[in-house]
Amino acid sequence: MDDMDVSRQLKQMTDFIRQEAVEKAFEIEAAAAEEFQIEKLQLVEAEKKKIRQEYDRKEKQVDIKKKIEYSMQLNASRITVLQAQDDLVTNMMESARKELLYISRDHHAYKKLLRILIVQSLLLLKEPAVLLRCRKEDLELVDSVLESARNEYAEKANVYPPEIVVDRHVYLPSAPSHYQAPGPSCSGGVVLASQDGKIVCENTLDARLQLVFRKKLPENEVQYSLEYPDDVQENALGAQ
Repeated sequence: MDDMDVSRQLKQMTDFIRQEAVEKAFEIEAAAAEEFQIEKLQLVEAEKKKIRQEYDRKEKQVDIKKKIEYSMQLNASRITVLQAQDDLVTNMMESARKELLYISRDHHAYKKLLRILIVQSLLLLKEPAVLLRCRKEDLELVDSVLESARNEYAEKANVYPPEIVVDRHVYLPSAPSHYQAPGPSCSGGVVLASQDGKIVCENTLDARLQLVFRKKLPENEVQYSLEYPDDVQENALGAQ
């Protein structure tokens, strides 16, 4: 084999080795690029997941904050409404208290009212004998309507006229000099009780105003209220 043949063979071998090296390099480069792309996609997806989780967390925080703010505003609005209702009812009651001071001054109308109050109380108590208390200044008017009240009750209840004992030792407080006067007072009306004192029917003008006042309060401020015929309030008390 001469020198040219050797050179040609060496060149062929060199070209073959070089070609294999190039192809192998291409394969390694392609595999590396594919692995890089896969890893890059994994990193991108991981970062996207973290971003979505962070966004969801912040969105929930914002939603919770909005709900808290709405709840606070709603409660504040409710308190404002309740306060306005309470102020309105209080003003109405103060105005009514002023008017109560004038009711007993009209003796003709007040005498008729006392009879009605006594009959209502008798219908509520349904007792054969009762004790009646009134203001000292109303004693004469009460005595004047007592008999007619007994008979009216007996006719309505279809029973014998009850015995009504007027307490002439203990009286209800007198009317106040003005509606904001301190101390116990009574604008008028009567209080009837069973003989044993266990059932007391407070049918004074002040008690009836209080009953109306409670009915006018917002429902969530009224814990318990008893209603009786003709708006008469009955309190069960121990014997005094």
